[in-house]
Amino acid sequence: MIDINKTYRTRDGRQVRIYSTDGGGIYPIHGAILDKVLPGWFLATWDINGYSLRGNKEFADLIEVKPRIKRTVWLNIYKGEGHPTTKEEADRQAAKTRIACIKVEIDCEEGHGL
Repeated sequence: MIDINKTYRTRDGRQVRIYSTDGGGIYPIHGAILDKVLPGWFLATWDINGYSLRGNKEFADLIEVKPRIKRTVWLNIYKGEGHPTTKEEADRQAAKTRIACIKVEIDCEEGHGL
């Protein structure tokens, strides 16, 4: 169900503003889509699940925009695993059985891959 306190975009990546989630009828979600071709905000409506009124075209369906996670971690590699956030911390936590220490850059939406 669409929540007015969350941020959304369209399936094809356009910015969305949600004005109301209690409009009634089949398409109670009211808002606007920022058009890139004809610059400006255009009125739009969606059902309670964020599906667009625009027929079978899914390009205007709503997708929740989740916060991004960006961080660097260092992984000690052995038969187990660790997750220090600096190379120095990885070296301090390393056991004699460590076979490698690799740097991993994480840049993904919250919840991605769960």
